[in-house]
Amino acid sequence: MRHWIGAGLALLMAMPALAEVGDDGLHKEPWFHDTFKDLREDLGEANAEGKRLVLFVEQRGCIYCKKMHEEVFADPEVRDYIAENFFAVQLNLHGDIEVVDFDGESLAEKDLARKWRVLFTPNIVFMPEEVPEGAAGIDSAVAVMPGAFSKGTTLDMFTWVNEKRYELDNGEDFQRYHARRIRERDDGKTD
Repeated sequence: MRHWIGAGLALLMAMPALAEVGDDGLHKEPWFHDTFKDLREDLGEANAEGKRLVLFVEQRGCIYCKKMHEEVFADPEVRDYIAENFFAVQLNLHGDIEVVDFDGESLAEKDLARKWRVLFTPNIVFMPEEVPEGAAGIDSAVAVMPGAFSKGTTLDMFTWVNEKRYELDNGEDFQRYHARRIRERDDGKTD
């Protein structure tokens, strides 16, 4: 009996921790930063930490958000990569918390989502290290990941952005990069 209990406890300890759900109904990752939602300041903090700013737009009851948090972000490889390389800020698609966009406009989260034309969640918006003065965030984003994806696609997107592959003039856009990474994983060359 003790052996069975010990094995069960070991199995529970080996399982990845799931994000908690906050009072707003959104999943809260330990690597999310709770900020004043002034995106210009958030970008400055990200740069000071040597990280990339990424914005997660989510909503209460979103089955795809839940899937990402429980199946993808809970994976230690994905979780650790994001935590080490990105300054993540969560926004609520229907939220009322005031956000200051990069262009200086102050508006509720739901109005920012409308301004940024966000229709689906999750919607992950990757920002450059510098946003031109007067530009809205969505107009400066280096990539947008709308929807739920697998571990491989998610990790490839975060890696592609972190390595600034969008700046390379090698003909390898994200789709080609991702296809190459899939082939490499299938061939056993990468994890």
